[in-house]
Amino acid sequence: MMKICRRETFNAAHRLFKPEWSDTKNLEVFGKCSYPNYHGHNYVVEVWIEGSINPETGFVMDLKILKEIIHKEILNRFDHRNLNLDCPEFKGIIPTTENLSVVIWNLLRIKINPEFNLEVVISETEKNKSSYSGNDE
Repeated sequence: MMKICRRETFNAAHRLFKPEWSDTKNLEVFGKCSYPNYHGHNYVVEVWIEGSINPETGFVMDLKILKEIIHKEILNRFDHRNLNLDCPEFKGIIPTTENLSVVIWNLLRIKINPEFNLEVVISETEKNKSSYSGNDE
């Protein structure tokens, strides 16, 4: 088995808060990320594909095709958007890095051949990352 990766970036704003909680509780749990006027990140998304090398092409998957899928399904959808306000994928979901990883994984999973294992790694900052490779169902 071989793993390949396509790395892309996008910019988006979000706010971490639960509307049913008080401002004090949101601040206590989410810190500055709960401030009401939102804040932005320069996200890095890494899409890792694992599978066998095709003996005819030498590819696991053509990275040009993976790039097109990421642009269509992820960048066009989330780049320069407010995840809370502009993206229905986050209706009722707090747009944490963890939840962003799951949402992106779900969007890509239906577009990428199921013969491949898929992992999505999101970097929110240089110091904060999350990784999701599906559930165990």
